[in-house]
Amino acid sequence: MKKNSRFLSPSLLSADFSDLTSAFKFIEEKGSSFVHVDVMDGHFVPQVSYGQPVISSIRKCTKLPFDVHLMIERPENSIVSYIESGADFVTFHIEATCHADRCVQLVHDAGKKAGIALCPATPLSAVEELLPFVDIVLVMSVNPGWGGQKLIPYTIEKIRKLADIQREKNFKYLISVDGGINQETLEDVLEAGTDIVVSGSSFFRGNLEWK
Repeated sequence: MKKNSRFLSPSLLSADFSDLTSAFKFIEEKGSSFVHVDVMDGHFVPQVSYGQPVISSIRKCTKLPFDVHLMIERPENSIVSYIESGADFVTFHIEATCHADRCVQLVHDAGKKAGIALCPATPLSAVEELLPFVDIVLVMSVNPGWGGQKLIPYTIEKIRKLADIQREKNFKYLISVDGGINQETLEDVLEAGTDIVVSGSSFFRGNLEWK
């Protein structure tokens, strides 16, 4: 992954699961770099999505890397199984575990990229100690668990602060943003310093132009 590049990571959760072949074709045709795979357990967030068997079965549908976003409690208990299912990046929530450093180690020990995610109201200070070690910092710009929400404006400043730290300390993490990204909000998050744009509803509805 090159810094100073921008990457598109469509969220598969908003795809038509009755026609995933077309969904993956659309993702690839639009110049995407990754596929964002949202895993929800019904506890950390109210919704339930899919787990390891589904990820394993769709892994053959594309050669694009899978960025697996774990919206689950105690991710340290299942990180390895998600990697075995086909995850190339594993991003977990700082709010979901007291063993965050262990989670990063588990991902890196498997030769994969580790990401840390923050809910909108979680301050950057919660992940400060991990910033030298993670590959991705995912800023949730909506409350996790539901698609189609509007971007929360104060999360833009969080992206800016992460970009400042990234430059000042020469950290290697990429900044990802997830939630409410459409044609109206895209330029704001990119200007703030986003490297990876996650988009679900707007992407699959054709309301996001990516260049």
